[in-house]
Amino acid sequence: VRAIDWRRSARADQHFVQEKEWQAAQAVMFWVDRARAMQFSGAKQGETKAERAALIALATAVLLVDGGERVGLSENPNPPLRGPLQLERIASQLGHPAAPDYGAPETATLPRHSRAVFLSDFLGPLDGLEAALATAADRGVTGALVQVLDPAEEAFPFGGRTVFHSVGGGVEHETREAGGLKGRYLDRLTERKARLEELARRTGWQYHTHRTDGAPAAALLWLYRALEGRI
Repeated sequence: VRAIDWRRSARADQHFVQEKEWQAAQAVMFWVDRARAMQFSGAKQGETKAERAALIALATAVLLVDGGERVGLSENPNPPLRGPLQLERIASQLGHPAAPDYGAPETATLPRHSRAVFLSDFLGPLDGLEAALATAADRGVTGALVQVLDPAEEAFPFGGRTVFHSVGGGVEHETREAGGLKGRYLDRLTERKARLEELARRTGWQYHTHRTDGAPAAALLWLYRALEGRI
């Protein structure tokens, strides 16, 4: 009842709550995983997953703002806004890495009936993502999952004696024949992608995989079309 525009409603035969829902639908909220695992690059001086995810998010936000829509970061308590100043705020915040090894989407500030984009490698525990998608569904929020991976994470180009360790240094595994792990690793990665696709399908979201050796424009085009409902 508090959301009704009584002044406009008094001049018509219907209430104008729908207008507020339309305004919320023009908001797109981004969550960009900046945890330690996203700082990985398989190439020396190569672009990290976090850098590529931030680039895709910011480029998409620019297109949306140019189209008159409001954008924001889901972990930011401030509401989504339009304009170049808002883009500067987003760019500044995306430049700060987070402390945990793996991140989980923030949903506390997602407006009802808005759209959202989650960008991550999604290689950590999925409990946080599942909870975030459930919250989004309860609020009528739809959107897209963009899984950003390094080429080495998909090809597993390792052989012989190899020491694997997490970016944060909390996990380490040494093997004398890394090539023997490739089959099991790729199977697990395929299972993870299938799980993400299923989570997206069940909640009405879209799912896409992007590699850091691919053109950012390809992911940008896919994401923009997904948000516009063209996929």
